[in-house]
Amino acid sequence: MSRPASPSVRLPSTAAEFLDRPDPGVLTTLRADGTPHAAPVRFTFDAADGLVRVTTRAGARKARNVLAGGPAARAALCQADGFRWITLEGRARVTDDPGRLAEAVRRYTDRYRAQPPSPPDLVVVEIAVDRVLSLNL
Repeated sequence: MSRPASPSVRLPSTAAEFLDRPDPGVLTTLRADGTPHAAPVRFTFDAADGLVRVTTRAGARKARNVLAGGPAARAALCQADGFRWITLEGRARVTDDPGRLAEAVRRYTDRYRAQPPSPPDLVVVEIAVDRVLSLNL
């Protein structure tokens, strides 16, 4: 099921610059019992579309958590550097749509200057950002 992306996310220039750095983040999803699962990830953020993208395997816990949450699934991505941090939260979904995967891989390659791993069950977790929290940015 496809959900529209969030409207563009407006960030202060310092926050946008912080998110442009090729640093990893921590993706938090919810297990079926409601407990959080946090995993370090590489990610991209598209402010124009309001989307965080994380490529992963379909069988990875983070993808399975989002799929189990259905249309109401939520996730959060936090990037930190010491006591400077930003968290992007929103509705999450998993897709293996070839066009969406290609866009996620392109953005990942641009950001990290390397291709992401390409397992046969590659999917992208997309978070339609509706809340931004930050400190010292």
